[in-house]
Amino acid sequence: MKMRSYKILIYLAAITMLGTSCKKFLDVTPENVGTIDYAFRNRNEAENYLFSCYATLQQFQYPQNDPSFTSSGEIIFPNNLTDNQGIDPTGFNLIRGTQNVQNPGLNYWDGENGGQAIFRALRRCNTMLENIDKPIDLTASEKARWIAEVKFLKAYYHYYLFRMYGPIPITDKNLPITSSTEEVKVKRDPADSVVNYIVRLLDESAPDLPVIIQNQVRELGRITRPIALAVKAEVLATAASPMFNGNPDFASLANKDGEKLFSSTYDATKWDKAAEACDAAVKLCEANGFALHTFNAPANIPSNLTDSLRRVLTLQTAITEKWELNKELIWALNPVFGYGRQEYNMPRLTAKAAANLIAQGTFAAPISQQELFYTNNGVPINEDKTWDYNNRYNLRTGDDDNRFYIRNGYQTVRAHFNREPRFYADMAFDGAIWYGNNVFDQENALYVQARSSSSYAGPKDNIRINVTGYWAKKLVNYQTVYDENMTWVDFRMPLIRLAGLYLLYAEVLNEQGKPYAEVVRYIDPVRQRAGLPGVVDAWSNYSRNAAKFASQDGMRQIIHQERRIELAFEGQAGWDLRRWKEIQNVMSRPMQGWNIYEEQPLNYYRPRTILTPVFNVRNYLWPIKNNDLIVNGNLVQNPNW
Repeated sequence: MKMRSYKILIYLAAITMLGTSCKKFLDVTPENVGTIDYAFRNRNEAENYLFSCYATLQQFQYPQNDPSFTSSGEIIFPNNLTDNQGIDPTGFNLIRGTQNVQNPGLNYWDGENGGQAIFRALRRCNTMLENIDKPIDLTASEKARWIAEVKFLKAYYHYYLFRMYGPIPITDKNLPITSSTEEVKVKRDPADSVVNYIVRLLDESAPDLPVIIQNQVRELGRITRPIALAVKAEVLATAASPMFNGNPDFASLANKDGEKLFSSTYDATKWDKAAEACDAAVKLCEANGFALHTFNAPANIPSNLTDSLRRVLTLQTAITEKWELNKELIWALNPVFGYGRQEYNMPRLTAKAAANLIAQGTFAAPISQQELFYTNNGVPINEDKTWDYNNRYNLRTGDDDNRFYIRNGYQTVRAHFNREPRFYADMAFDGAIWYGNNVFDQENALYVQARSSSSYAGPKDNIRINVTGYWAKKLVNYQTVYDENMTWVDFRMPLIRLAGLYLLYAEVLNEQGKPYAEVVRYIDPVRQRAGLPGVVDAWSNYSRNAAKFASQDGMRQIIHQERRIELAFEGQAGWDLRRWKEIQNVMSRPMQGWNIYEEQPLNYYRPRTILTPVFNVRNYLWPIKNNDLIVNGNLVQNPNW
């Protein structure tokens, strides 16, 4: 494997451009020699350096800097704010067509505009591996585990860049300071080579990683073998997907020496490799006690909750439950200030909350996201032959039968009735019940009042405003309290859940051409936990396209929608839609919300266009900053930038 270091490239080439003699520069003794020796002088110092390798990973938890979260079409962030209240809108504005090659948004190549400097993180990882033999008091077992953790981090950092930029320079080892100018002018490696390198690192790391974290107080969040195997499955499924597997849009991309960076030939065996990886990950997780989460009521919650409310809480706490109590979490990130942004997903529910305006509630979901969720029969709203799709925007008043989902006696639209439990668990809307916020009497639970500026949750200014009338309720712990003050109950934002791994396995099996009976084996448990019938029963009995599941293409549509529903607002949809080559279809439609300044239901419930997204084929991959191409003449730009 070629030895590369992108950051050395930028530094040395910049020196050359400024006219400094390369020979004179290389004669200088590096200033950090003593620092490195100190950093690895004993076990404790070396462990601190290990944690610095994790540092960039922890920054991935902020949703406003997540390329997948901000560009998935799940959330609209207002672009006319005079005060962003701690949010850099760069990532959210990318769907407005602001991306450019002069100063790319969410630049993870250089670490600018909300992006993390991943090549710098890779350099730290390589430094760790180069010096791991120095601490004299490090045991053999610890050394093996630390090496495995760092190899995993290297693999994941490469994978993060790969999803954004496609072919990247593999950074296997740090180049010595004596490297020539030409040696540091690295070029991009072919996509298949990058994937093979990532998988090799994951295979090397897995055997020396613990299966379960024993000391959860000190080590929860560090890498385990189930994490490594689940990431491997995800990497191989990504490589097998249409975006990276014989994609004609990338066929012409080549290095300046003519080396092709994408294969133009579809390779069905990539799905076979992904299937093997999914199978290994699922078996390891199930053998070690991982299972789909169910709600365990704490002492402050009444024991007589209705089945409907208990199911909603099961779905909510699959995300927000403490990791040590949630058997579904395979990998999650440590929380910083309430996972990162709970207050941006929470409506104001009380008079005191409306008066102090602590929570901004500015992460607004468009109407299209609401319409993605199934009916209570478990099929799409435009397929269900028992659901009145054409009149879904007509008004309807909440009744006793629906009082645990919609406020009894409150007028809303028919679209909010007879929907699957994940809809009520994941989204808040005008008239929606909000169980929690320190009110745990299910018969008198709080509810959202969003119509006009006179309502609690309605617009109060141009800063703390939800522009659509839909909040991502899923990203708020039901125990978090927002009244006169705000009390955050933290949770760890999931990167991989067992439910997501099951649906990934189902997708891979379907792409292999397996019979639908094998495929639904991994879909139906996720649906049943959500209170829905299995795929075959649901489509056979309720869908206008009753045989949809029987064809590979029909099952593909079912799985894709299932993943978008189950993993909504978790930073997965943007990656999925890209690798499926479907995000351009999602972004081709105007993003709409309700007429939030109106008070009367008849006027409020009129869809209005908030923005028309800008997305072209070139947006599937991030651009490399133009200046990087000037500094390093061996780098080539992504297509159409």
